[in-house]
Amino acid sequence: MYKGKTFLAIIPARGGSKGLPRKNVLPLLGKPLIAWTIEQAKKSKYLDRIIVSTEDEEIMKVSKSFGAEVLQRPKDLAQDNTPTSDVIIHVIEALEKEGYKYDFIVLLEPTSPLRKDDDIDNAIEIISNNSYAYSLVSLGEIHLEHPEYVKIIDDDGFVFPYSQTNKKYYRRQELPEAYFPYGVVYICKTGIFKERLTFYTDKTVPYIIDRWQNYEIDDLYDFLCIESILKYKMEVIK
Repeated sequence: MYKGKTFLAIIPARGGSKGLPRKNVLPLLGKPLIAWTIEQAKKSKYLDRIIVSTEDEEIMKVSKSFGAEVLQRPKDLAQDNTPTSDVIIHVIEALEKEGYKYDFIVLLEPTSPLRKDDDIDNAIEIISNNSYAYSLVSLGEIHLEHPEYVKIIDDDGFVFPYSQTNKKYYRRQELPEAYFPYGVVYICKTGIFKERLTFYTDKTVPYIIDRWQNYEIDDLYDFLCIESILKYKMEVIK
């Protein structure tokens, strides 16, 4: 709880993954991937409850062993094309049937383990201290992947700029700042999310993460990059 408001953390983790099979329970420097997010959530001073939503027996077992509650989701909410919003609504409605209601939902993606210990609480403070904000999303600044640099290949095999601004930028420093969302933390007022089914509203505020946090695990390459970053921080940056 923070300033009289309650916060429900939801960690969605299904068993299936095409990019990196069983990624949520793969060992990352000695513990399952999902354990990193659970432990980060448990360090928060403000989260009132931590729920892992999954259909997978192994993920359930691992999540409980690291101190999270588990809500079993139906198989039809664990498909490749299942929107995260459907999973969140399932959790909200299941808890409301038991008489539990929370002012805010906090989405923590287990595929984004590069959180600092204070990221979750810092984000909660930011949205709580902005009386106009409906939601918050974590963003990382784009550098080499900036839209002004990106190209597309048309049906005839020719290269064209992705951006249609028709402006020429010769130095990175001249580019307008651009950001990409990462799963470090998303927050939304529960009532707003139930209405809009998205964290992106006309009153969404940013939580800017550091450049080294601009990774999330979709495939083996991402996994190895994150493993290297975490190992470096543990061994070199004490």
